Amino acid sequence: MQVRKSRQKELPELLAMYADARRFMAQNGNPDQWGQAFPPEDLVRGDLARGCSYVCEEEGALLAVFYFALEEDPVYARILGGQWLNEASYGVVHRFAVCARGRGVASFCLAWSMAQCGNVRISTHFDNHPMRAALDKNGFTYCGLVFEGGGGRLAYQKCDFEAAGSQLCRV
Repeated sequence: MQVRKSRQKELPELLAMYADARRFMAQNGNPDQWGQAFPPEDLVRGDLARGCSYVCEEEGALLAVFYFALEEDPVYARILGGQWLNEASYGVVHRFAVCARGRGVASFCLAWSMAQCGNVRISTHFDNHPMRAALDKNGFTYCGLVFEGGGGRLAYQKCDFEAAGSQLCRV
């Protein structure tokens, strides 16, 4: 497996992966996190244009798509019922969708994100049990609640500067 930046020509496949993820979530008790249309095409196009859309692939097959950037997320400025592990610069992972055929893909992508920046924040819906399990399995710490678009999200962080080669964030 490898992670690389998504390509503009892959937009139809990325949108199909997100549609599959919405169906999977709805069928597994999480119909509200992305509803019927998230992420919208214009948001995915924007991710591509900003160079923040990544895919995980193996032998030419796309296994996952996700957003990764080194940025301060305004949603993460306020956390309730807890606190972040630190206030150092961090990377964020958003809009993570894994194909059903990909076993171990989430762990691979999360490890890749940590290798880019030894301080990563991510949030997910309460009912997204597969993502919550992946975060727990990969050593992310639950930190509290963040709110976006009127809904609460469980906020997680992992900090391991040594694993990132003693560099804070380097994408």
